[in-house]
Amino acid sequence: MCLLQPLFASRISLVQPSNKQTRSIKVDPIVSLQGRTIVVTGAGQGIGKGIVELAIELGANVVAVDLNGQTLDAAVSPLPQARVLAVQGSVADPAVADRAVTEAVAKFGAVHGLVNNAGIIRPAMIDKMTDQQWQEVIDVHLTGSFYWMRATGRHMVERSKGGERTGGSIVNISSEAGRRGSIGQINYAAAKAGMLGMTMTAAREWGRYNIRTNSICFGVVETPMTEVVRGEKFRDGMLAQIPLGRWSTPGEVVKSVCFLLSDGSSYITGQHLGVNGGIHISL
Repeated sequence: MCLLQPLFASRISLVQPSNKQTRSIKVDPIVSLQGRTIVVTGAGQGIGKGIVELAIELGANVVAVDLNGQTLDAAVSPLPQARVLAVQGSVADPAVADRAVTEAVAKFGAVHGLVNNAGIIRPAMIDKMTDQQWQEVIDVHLTGSFYWMRATGRHMVERSKGGERTGGSIVNISSEAGRRGSIGQINYAAAKAGMLGMTMTAAREWGRYNIRTNSICFGVVETPMTEVVRGEKFRDGMLAQIPLGRWSTPGEVVKSVCFLLSDGSSYITGQHLGVNGGIHISL
């Protein structure tokens, strides 16, 4: 038995002690998305773009969704077009979610995974937050995630009832703000906390169809959306709360997403995975 089985590779080399010869043996990768079709919202930049790129590398077809057509085109143009479907539209529009699933099934045959990644921030202290600031964040993070879970979930349940046992995997990108709160972002914290509740509910409702639903709670990732938090005003205070003492990058956090999408996590559902440098234990 090889104890060095890789996560993202399918070959390793072993040196035979007797004759010092090297031979390669084939092992099954723990993380593979070969033949799967994954829907990723907020795919035009940052974490979403990284998820799309890694999913393609791991063998998946990808439905890339973003409101901004220019960033979406720039993100998907270098990728193999036969394995990508670009959908421009608002995640807060249920018709866009339904259309994306219909087009994905027409092009790829099925949908096997969803990553609810799209996000915005509208920071303000509670007493100064406007109705619009509140509602815009709730619409994208919470209501939008529900629309996409409903659209993809209906399809996955239908496939399961038809005898297909591959099921599916849904990954909701939540945040430590949803577990600890976030000063100046009651809208964001409320939406991210709500996503945790949706995750657990879907896991309980759809488990019998072999549909797994999990959340990932990121800390501060180096993306355009977190530039304000990472600025001089908050930098030292934020870094002091992170045991690893640094921000995370999209390239390292997307691996956890693809793990939860893959069969490597086939017995994991209803969980909230913290990928945060240890910030959850600092207070």
